[in-house]
Amino acid sequence: MYAAFALLIAAIGSEVTATALLPRAEGFKDPLWSAVVLVGYGLSIWLLARVVRTLSVSVTYAIWAGVGTAAVAVVGVFFLGESMSWIKTISLALIIAGVIGLNLVAG
Repeated sequence: MYAAFALLIAAIGSEVTATALLPRAEGFKDPLWSAVVLVGYGLSIWLLARVVRTLSVSVTYAIWAGVGTAAVAVVGVFFLGESMSWIKTISLALIIAGVIGLNLVAG
């Protein structure tokens, strides 16, 4: 089970990295960055497919989507010059609370 969570963390990292690099692909007009982004998303999905062999798909996807969304928002603020408002902060907290809630129910 720990291996599945390690793969899930890697899947989230790959997806967040690909999403953060998406602006460099310039609408998929830059072939190099487009390839990097597509490989990142592909790796993330492949890792998710491995994770759902061990963990339920509903919990796996909720963690991947929720943590990934929150992480992309943080990356956007700290590395991409995006703003962080109190509404965005509360919304991210609700996403995280939802993921925690799903894990508690699934456990």
